[in-house]
Amino acid sequence: MGRSERDAVAGGRRLYEAVQGVAGDHARAVAAVRAALEPIHDELVRHELDAIPVARLKDLTEGRLRLGEVEKGGFRTVGQVLDAGSYRLQQLPGVGRQTADQTVAAARRIADAVRDTVAVHIDVDRPEPRTTALVAALHVLVEAGPEARRAVETAAGLEKRLGPLLAEAAPAAGRLRMLFAGRAGRERAVAAVAEVRALTERAREDGVPELLAQASVDLLRRPESDLAALVDFELRSAEYYSLLAEVTGRAPDPAAAEGFLPDEVADRVRDQPLDDTHRRVSLRGYQAFGTRFALAQRRVILGDEMGLGKTIQAIAALAHLAARGETHFLVVCPASVLINWTREIEKRSTLRVTPVHGPDRQDAFTDWKERGGVAVTTFDALRGFPAPGTGGLGLLVVDEAHYVKNPSTRRAGAVSAWAGTCDRVLFLTGTPMENRVEEFRSLVRILQPDLAARVDEHDGVAGSKAFRKAVAPVYLRRNQQDVLTELPALQHTDEWEEPNAQDEEAYREAVRAGNFMAMRRAAYARPAASAKLDRLREIAAEAAENGLKVVVFSAFRDVLGTVHEALGKSDEGHVFGPLTGSVPPARRQRLVDDFAAAPGHAVLLAQIEAGGVGLNMQAASVVILCEPQLKPTVEHQAVARAHRMGQVRSVQVHRLLCTGGVDERLVRLLENKSRLFDAYARRSAVAESTPDAVDVSDLGLARRIVEEEQARLGAGARQAATEDA
Repeated sequence: MGRSERDAVAGGRRLYEAVQGVAGDHARAVAAVRAALEPIHDELVRHELDAIPVARLKDLTEGRLRLGEVEKGGFRTVGQVLDAGSYRLQQLPGVGRQTADQTVAAARRIADAVRDTVAVHIDVDRPEPRTTALVAALHVLVEAGPEARRAVETAAGLEKRLGPLLAEAAPAAGRLRMLFAGRAGRERAVAAVAEVRALTERAREDGVPELLAQASVDLLRRPESDLAALVDFELRSAEYYSLLAEVTGRAPDPAAAEGFLPDEVADRVRDQPLDDTHRRVSLRGYQAFGTRFALAQRRVILGDEMGLGKTIQAIAALAHLAARGETHFLVVCPASVLINWTREIEKRSTLRVTPVHGPDRQDAFTDWKERGGVAVTTFDALRGFPAPGTGGLGLLVVDEAHYVKNPSTRRAGAVSAWAGTCDRVLFLTGTPMENRVEEFRSLVRILQPDLAARVDEHDGVAGSKAFRKAVAPVYLRRNQQDVLTELPALQHTDEWEEPNAQDEEAYREAVRAGNFMAMRRAAYARPAASAKLDRLREIAAEAAENGLKVVVFSAFRDVLGTVHEALGKSDEGHVFGPLTGSVPPARRQRLVDDFAAAPGHAVLLAQIEAGGVGLNMQAASVVILCEPQLKPTVEHQAVARAHRMGQVRSVQVHRLLCTGGVDERLVRLLENKSRLFDAYARRSAVAESTPDAVDVSDLGLARRIVEEEQARLGAGARQAATEDA
């Protein structure tokens, strides 16, 4: 063995030391998080156990456990039983060893379940030393980012291969050792040296030594201060909570994270590789699965509930395909979120992005065709561009894809034409079908015509499981409650107000006129004496006292104007908007940005259809709905603008309602629709039910309510129900 072999072994050892160094640095960073988390988690567990009555222990033994004497002895909670232990329980009159042992065993089982389910929430408004220490420990891993993750994964693979090879190649380090190694040992050493040399050379070509060195530096870097770590947490809490779930192994239920897909589909998706070369952020487990689903199934609908990161999953798919050689991609979205898409692609990936919108859109389109990257355009603008030839587009992403559920519209025709030339298409929507299976089928028809022909209304009528199985190859949906264990509490409050005399007068006038939309906003027609407006002021004032941001949603511009005037006097300089459908997209995003940047309390006014789609308002922790909406999904989407991944405070939702009129009727109808939506769409399924529950047009609904209210109040109609939002 000569110098060349010795140098090869020495190079392999240096690489192996770097590999072990990264692994050790990462292990210490993870251990620091666990050490900071343990006392917080233990206290939460203890608090839960102290609140669980001893009687619950009977449930685990199907009532066979006799606890009367234990309770007489002063033991009231599961926590007290665990503190006492079997020996102390046996000192109680009438409690034998078997009963004591069984009681403690049942208590331990409950404690184990509590440990698995209790989630740590970090309150940025009330930081205390232990949670601050946890944030600081997590900060190290968050700052290290995806590059550190890639380094650790690379190191794990190299360590597994290099360790045994270096042991086999050890005799090659010296002539004497080779001499005493024997013939078989020398042959193994020669072969091992060749593999070590190949591994180190390949690692050098791929830049692995630099990757490992940078990761070690990043994993040893501490935050500038605790305050800096807390500020960073508030800005990107989703990444912190994601890492916390990963470190603690508190992943969501695998079946839920995989959208309850059948095994044959889920297995194929799991086998799909995922390249993160062009991605700047880490994915959560369910997000990685969603990205793999889009890649493995090629033409699909990602229907995750609002706030779960459909955008980042789409960007991850774009980044993967770019790493595999694709050069041109197109995102089609409503104009209101075009700027948001552009920002997200720039922030979350290294991909070049070109907005194709406005008066210069043809020039921008030509530039994108020549230079490649991701073009972002609107449904309306898409109609003015020629679809490329087959193979010219790596992936077509259609956001808010329910906009094209009507195949007779021009926007649906344009999307279908582009989708027909592209091998990969990804539809994004939280509400792919609101009222009919046929609407859902129309989306599937664009993606996979053969599958659409096999899906019919009977699958929906048969139940959500049947529907999920039927559409599994094309449709994936997950819900917040299943996969976002860290999302702060969402508190819904229906604020029922008794209308005063002036409210009643305005309402009766609207009923007599047969004007349904005027009936819905009659509570704001007399601002000087409006019961709803008074309550809205109280909620906003309470939020101001606590330094909380508020979003006020209404379907009506004049209601928002009334609210603006009412709040402007007390909240001067802190009221933004109104954000309406007539506000240009760029201005909408600036309004949201200014609202988020405002120090302390602020109020954003938004028309619910304009502000409830696409824009992220997680700076707000109070949501006020001025009136109930006609569809459950409209309210769901609006609330999800604030209660979404990235929110760090509990979200309070106040829905303002008046008794005895249109609000009560709408709430009852909305509850029926919500139950149907939850039964089907929230489990990757949508179905038709009775026509009265779902298949009612807005106009038909309006006429019915107007007629019922005219009969109740004895007011004759002067004109048909109108819609003038």
